[in-house]
Amino acid sequence: MLDLISPYAERKAWVVIDEVQKAPALLDLVHQQISRKAFHFALTGSSARKLKRGGANLLAGRAFVLNLHPFTHLELGAEFELEQVLSFGALPEAILLPEIRDRRRLLKAYAGTYLQEEIVAEQLVRNLPPFRRFLNIVGRHTGEIVNASNIARDIDSNPKTVQRYYEILEDTLLGFHLPSFDRSIRRQQRKARRFYFFDTGVARVLAGRIDLPLLEGTSEFGQLFESFLVNEVRRLLDYNEQQYKLSFLRIGETREVDLIVEHADGRLFLCEIKSSRKVDERYARTLNSLSDSFDNAACRLLSCDPVTQQFDKVLALHWREGLAEICAS
Repeated sequence: MLDLISPYAERKAWVVIDEVQKAPALLDLVHQQISRKAFHFALTGSSARKLKRGGANLLAGRAFVLNLHPFTHLELGAEFELEQVLSFGALPEAILLPEIRDRRRLLKAYAGTYLQEEIVAEQLVRNLPPFRRFLNIVGRHTGEIVNASNIARDIDSNPKTVQRYYEILEDTLLGFHLPSFDRSIRRQQRKARRFYFFDTGVARVLAGRIDLPLLEGTSEFGQLFESFLVNEVRRLLDYNEQQYKLSFLRIGETREVDLIVEHADGRLFLCEIKSSRKVDERYARTLNSLSDSFDNAACRLLSCDPVTQQFDKVLALHWREGLAEICAS
């Protein structure tokens, strides 16, 4: 969800326009009224693609741009349950339903509505079956390194089409790419990227696994836990209105840093993410081996283990404590 809010404080009344991308011509009128200083405007939308391609007035310099994410663990407070959020996500409509059966129904409807309204109605994809197969594959492999060539073979398409499908997911705010760590933006763009859906429940329903129980200790549980934490860092930093960069690092086939958080003030966090309830020094080996390559980096092992421990240069924290430190203003 994208909120565009007029930055001028002296407006007399609020005008709220939902899903503004469906009527982009309204933005010219909004621009006019902002210039006249007659109203506050709150414009919401779930897709920037139609606005960009249609040459719509994007109100540059005349609006604040804010992102509205699924619920964070802080917003849910005592109602937060990790297993439920990993299984069914944190969309407000889903998380507030008391029955598991209804959460599944809603997520299935969400996926179906997205295909019909966002993709078919706006004619973003001409041939829908390959795109459906693409969504299923990406849902099953959320958080993994993108390999457009392999996906293209699996859906009987070509890599350029797969790249365009990823662009659609980003433009419709359904996910985002996590680039490889590099100080150079150009080199970042040439390296591998990971793709994460914005919500674990949406990833599971697109993968066709929403009806199956999510079992702790499985690879799926670990994959979704990592996706949850990466999303949670992104959400909390967005809400704190901090400038930041997120990336990951992979060296060879064995050494990897799941998440690197760079703050504008120079703070740098290297994060290993594990869903285990009990960790030991084995989980910190990669971070310890790479720590000397980064100046003044804080190495953190984030897990479900409630016990804080120090493994050489790596501080192991429960994920809640780790998020509080990493996302602090």
